[in-house]
Amino acid sequence: MKRVLTIQDISCIGRCSLTVALPIISAFEVETAVIPTAVLSQHTAFDHFYFRDLTEEIPQIAAEWKNDNECFDAIYTGYMGSEHQIDLVSEFFDDFGSESLTVVDPAMADNGSLYTGFPDGFAQSMKKLVKKADVIIPNLTESCLLLDEEYDPSSFTRDRIIQTLKGLSSLGCPKVIITGISAGTNELGAAGFDSEKNECYFHYNERFLQNFHGTGDIFSSVVTGSMVRGADLDRAVKNAVDFTSLCIRYTVHDPDRRWYGVNFEPALKEIPNMLP
Repeated sequence: MKRVLTIQDISCIGRCSLTVALPIISAFEVETAVIPTAVLSQHTAFDHFYFRDLTEEIPQIAAEWKNDNECFDAIYTGYMGSEHQIDLVSEFFDDFGSESLTVVDPAMADNGSLYTGFPDGFAQSMKKLVKKADVIIPNLTESCLLLDEEYDPSSFTRDRIIQTLKGLSSLGCPKVIITGISAGTNELGAAGFDSEKNECYFHYNERFLQNFHGTGDIFSSVVTGSMVRGADLDRAVKNAVDFTSLCIRYTVHDPDRRWYGVNFEPALKEIPNMLP
C-alpha cells in the first residue's frame, strides 16, 4: 500500500486541513501519516478559537522517523503558520523527500491579500519551498505573490493563465495547478501545466454563488491521492475539480448544512471511480 505524509494544521471543528486530508487520501486506499503543525479548537473563520502551535514538535518527530528509516511515497503540505515552519518543512523535504512526490499547497492568500497575520515577506519564504516541490497548487492570488506580480483578476485570460503556469514552473517546480479559474459566469475550475510534456490542461465544473471554507484543502487532497495512485496531472486536475464541485453540490442541497465547511463525507464513495 502507498503511503502519504501530510503536514498541516488540524482544526478540531471545521472541515479543513487535516480533518479533510486524512479521510480523503485514505479513501484512495493510501496509508496517510500526519504531522500536525498546530491544533485549533475551530478554524480561523470562527469569531474566536484556541490555538496551540506545534512548530517545535516537528524536528523531534523527524528525528524519530529518521532513526527508524521511515519513507513516504508522497509528502503533501498545506497551511504553514510561520516562516519558521516553512524552513522546518523545507528541511523535512531534504531528509525524506528525495524519492517522494512532493506536493505544496502554498495556502497563504486569497482575493488579492495575504491571510491575516502573515508578514509581507511570507511569500518569499514560501517560494523557497515551492522550488523543492514536484507539484504546486496555488490560487490566483498566491500565483501572483509567488511571481511578484500585481493581482488583477480581470487580466486572467486563458493566455495569461498559461503564461502564469509557465512562470510558476520556471521557479523550479515541474508541475503546476492554479485553482479558481473562471470560464464565464457559470463555470469554475482549475488549470494545470506539465513542463515535462509541455502541455496545459483546463477543467471546469459548475460555479456556485456561495463561498465555502475548506474547498482548497479538499482539492489538493484529491490531487495528491490521485497522483499517488498513478494518475497523470491532467486526470488529477479533473478528479479534483469534479470532486470539489460534487462536495459543494451536496452542501447547497442540504437544508441543515453547517456554514464552516462542505459536505465531503457523502462524496467519498465516488473516489474509487477516480482511480486510474
